[in-house]
Amino acid sequence: MTIWKNLLRNTTFALITLLSLATTAQAETVRLAVTDLVGLEELQREFGTFRDTLEKATGYEIEFLPVTNRTAAVEALRFEKVDFVLTGPAEYVVMQKRADARVVVGFSRPDYFAVVITLADSPYTSVADLNGQKVGLGSVGSTSKHLGPIQTLADAGANPLEDMDIIHTKVPVMWEGLKRGDLAAIGMNHINFLNLRDQELKAGGMQPGAFRVIARGPDLPNDVLMAGAHVDQAVIDQMRDAITTNSDELVDAILKGEDNQKYSGMRFIANIEDSHYDYVRAMYATAGFPEYSDFIGD
Repeated sequence: MTIWKNLLRNTTFALITLLSLATTAQAETVRLAVTDLVGLEELQREFGTFRDTLEKATGYEIEFLPVTNRTAAVEALRFEKVDFVLTGPAEYVVMQKRADARVVVGFSRPDYFAVVITLADSPYTSVADLNGQKVGLGSVGSTSKHLGPIQTLADAGANPLEDMDIIHTKVPVMWEGLKRGDLAAIGMNHINFLNLRDQELKAGGMQPGAFRVIARGPDLPNDVLMAGAHVDQAVIDQMRDAITTNSDELVDAILKGEDNQKYSGMRFIANIEDSHYDYVRAMYATAGFPEYSDFIGD
């Protein structure tokens, strides 16, 4: 009987140990989504090297979770289907409100601010001159192509929704519309403008001096890596410490993605405050969505 008791005791101990190991292994796996990428293949191409480098830095196994849009990402956070989400400032304020998500680190982007552009030989030299005119903006809900520019117009004293005819279209389309004179002005982020101006010059088109910036916004808040409310604080701290300690390697890794060149010159910011995003909340109000509880355009 003693032999059987010992065997039962040893078997029970072994099962408990295996269950403990399984739980530990599960706890070391975290799931990551990126809101502006659709499909696993795109995630792997743009963030695969970053994911691999982050795994080595944290000791966690990181699984990609593709999401179809921003709404799907916030619902995944709410229902604990994903642990971390990399997203932009316009998405942050909605996710923080709807899912009580927390910031891990910010992705600082140099020269990330909105501009309003006209043709240099046009009669539009100030925002006030745009009253009653057609103004082109990018995709609805974009921080730097819609909300940022519309707030820049408001900061200059305009009421964009009433004073102007706002046209939403793709950036290349509105660029051509500006050149043809179909649009009095266009709004986008500064880096987009510089890239388009360079492409124009290389293609033998208009010179840089053919364009005029009539309004500039402040630097926009950082993109953020967010954690769901269900994620243990110890896991968040480990992720934050690993990212800031291995900053150079992780920046190099994120720049392996072709579309991630917007992060060129970036650095990781650990001391992000929720109040830093009040300007984004003002953007939502200016755009006619003061509750900022839903993503515009989804």
